[in-house]
Amino acid sequence: MSIAVYDLTVPVFTRMLTNLLTIMDIAEANATERKFDPAVLANARLAPDMIPFRGQVMIATDHVKGCVSRLAGRDVPSWPDTEETFDQLRTRIGKALDLLATIQPADLAGSETREVTLRLGGKDVQENGLVYLTQRVLPNFYFHITTAYAILRANGAPIGKRDYIG
Repeated sequence: MSIAVYDLTVPVFTRMLTNLLTIMDIAEANATERKFDPAVLANARLAPDMIPFRGQVMIATDHVKGCVSRLAGRDVPSWPDTEETFDQLRTRIGKALDLLATIQPADLAGSETREVTLRLGGKDVQENGLVYLTQRVLPNFYFHITTAYAILRANGAPIGKRDYIG
């Protein structure tokens, strides 16, 4: 039995981004209840040298759009990284979810062997689709989704593993 690339991408990304929207709603409601501006959370970080929450969301959605587009042999959409508020971040997540909704299993069929070229450190790096997905995209996607969760949790949002997993 083999596992289709589609099954490792679209449903996984959709679920985790949808869960992130729920977590953001909980965190925003909690901030309002505790009488502080929820906008503070968009720039919150776990450590002074880390990317803030909003950056974590931007990077996670960048991995989603880059992954499914490259593996489908499509151009990667360009989204400016200008989001500063929860509402703007929700819109960005919505764009990623909308993109995922356009991807069908046939679009990713055979993509595990498709050559993917990335520009890293000023050099072009080529990887086959399976290596790109399993060793680059998925670890990075989960890192940034988990870090976004951790930032909100560290700032008092009443969220837990059940919210993260969905």
